[in-house]
Amino acid sequence: MIAVPLGLLVGAILGLVGAGGSIIAVPALVYGTGLSPREAIPASLIIVGLASIVAVLPRLRRGVDWTAAATVGAAGIPAAWLGAAVGRLLDPDALLLAFAVLMVAAGVRMLTAGRRPTAPREPGPPGIRIAKGIAVGLGVGFLTGMLGVGGGFIIIPALTLLLGLGMATAVGTSLVIIVVNSASGLSATAGSLGDNWPVVAVFAAAAMVASLVAARFAGKLPDHLVKTVFAVLILLVAAFTGVSSAYALLAG
Repeated sequence: MIAVPLGLLVGAILGLVGAGGSIIAVPALVYGTGLSPREAIPASLIIVGLASIVAVLPRLRRGVDWTAAATVGAAGIPAAWLGAAVGRLLDPDALLLAFAVLMVAAGVRMLTAGRRPTAPREPGPPGIRIAKGIAVGLGVGFLTGMLGVGGGFIIIPALTLLLGLGMATAVGTSLVIIVVNSASGLSATAGSLGDNWPVVAVFAAAAMVASLVAARFAGKLPDHLVKTVFAVLILLVAAFTGVSSAYALLAG
């Protein structure tokens, strides 16, 4: 039953922020439901991918940049397979420690973004824009395959700062890219899921409901407040994950 409240939390984050669900999903699956890190990665990709599909539906009216989504998403597919191959070579506790470091970076970025909103910039000529999109896709895809993250906390600032998208379009586009990344990462890691489908199904169902409801309220809550609360939550989970995985590495 712990999968229900955890799924609601992950879905609410995706619906409100358009990113960050997988940052919470992996440690929640490991420490909340008892999955191993290797099992949690494909489980997270299923949960976040399905929740992102639901979360993007209310945002379709505000627009999705399908060119950017296709460029970043396509580049991420082979990178996700490479990331999954690297992840299989690493100690599970080392993966969690790397995940904790990534969470700290995401939390700090959210805090700074909450203080000074990210403004879109001129992306440059079409060729430069495509090159930037491919670079973003390769980096995010690699992290998706190795750590089971959708990468929205990286994708959104990249879409605004590098590709010149407005925030509303960046959020919707990010959700589409997360769906593509999750599918490609899952195709490379699905064999590690084991027999945990009942837990994943309950977690995913709760996340999908919460993401749909939260997405409808996303524009009504102060952006600064949402990002600050989310950042504090990420940093707390990062501290717990980092201490736990570091202790396990030292003890082992």
